[in-house]
Amino acid sequence: MKTIRFLALPILLSFILVLSSAKKMDGDKQTEKIHSAANVLKEFGKMKESIPHDLIAEYQGVVIIPNLINAGLGIGGKRGRGVAVVKLDNGKWSDPVFITLTGGSIGPQIGVQSVDLVLVFRHKGVLTKVKNGDFTIGGDVSAAAGPVGRTSSANTDYKLEAEVYSYSRSRGLFAGISINGSNLGIDKSANAAFYGSDISSGDIFATSKSSAASVKLLKETLSNL
Repeated sequence: MKTIRFLALPILLSFILVLSSAKKMDGDKQTEKIHSAANVLKEFGKMKESIPHDLIAEYQGVVIIPNLINAGLGIGGKRGRGVAVVKLDNGKWSDPVFITLTGGSIGPQIGVQSVDLVLVFRHKGVLTKVKNGDFTIGGDVSAAAGPVGRTSSANTDYKLEAEVYSYSRSRGLFAGISINGSNLGIDKSANAAFYGSDISSGDIFATSKSSAASVKLLKETLSNL
C-alpha cells in the first residue's frame, strides 16, 4: 500500500502541473487578446479619420474585437472574440470582460475578410445587463456607422445620439461592415481563465482593480484615443 501511495504522489503532482500549465496557457491567450485590443485602438488613433475623442468621452461602453472574420459564399457569417469595458461612476474604465460576436447574413457575397471592429455604446447598462445571456445588435439595440474625425464637430450631421456606433478597419483603411443581426455574448471560459472561475461578468464590469500590465495598457490607450 505504501508503494502504491508513493507511486501515486508523483503522478498526482504531474497531473497538477499539467493543469497549471494549461491554465497558464489559457491566461496567456487572454493576455494576448487584450494586447491585440490595445493595438487596434492605437492603429485607429493613427488614422486621419479616427474615432472622435468626445464620443469616447461621452459614451459609456466600448467593445474591441481584433481580427473579426467576415466570410461569405451566398450565405455569410461573422465570428470574433474580443473585450468589452464600461465607464465607472468615477470616470475610470472597468476591467475588460471577454466577449464573442457571432452573426450571419444572406445576399450576394463571396470571400473572406478580416477586420478590426470597435463598437461604442451610449449606455453601459446595455453591456452590464448581458451577464449570463446575450443580446442581438439590431434587435435589442441598433448600430449605426460612427462619425469620424478628431472631434464630433468634424461631422456636423451627427449629434451623438445613436445607441451604438460601429467602426471597422481592414488593411489600414475604414471598411464598411454590417453587424446588425449579430449576437454579442459573454465568453465565460475566457473570463474564468484570466480572472478565476468564481467571477462573473457583472463583477468584472463593476471594478477596475486588475494590476495586469495588459489591462493597464488597454485602459491607457483608450483614455488617450
